[in-house]
Amino acid sequence: MWTTTSTPPKEDLLARRERAVAEGWRGEIDGLDLTLTFLRGKREQARRFARSGPVSLGLPVVPHQKHHATPG
Repeated sequence: MWTTTSTPPKEDLLARRERAVAEGWRGEIDGLDLTLTFLRGKREQARRFARSGPVSLGLPVVPHQKHHATPG
């Protein structure tokens, strides 16, 4: 959970990418681009799930069990 003092992940990743570009760190840029692409995909997936709403799975049906009398 993000607090008001922490930086959201996307903003942090974008700032790290800017630094990587400035420093010429190609491998870091590629890794951050991959992470940002993944993050965008997950956020879009979450939006699609939110739009579709909850799915009712119903209550499970328990098969009828015969009661056996115990010898007394």
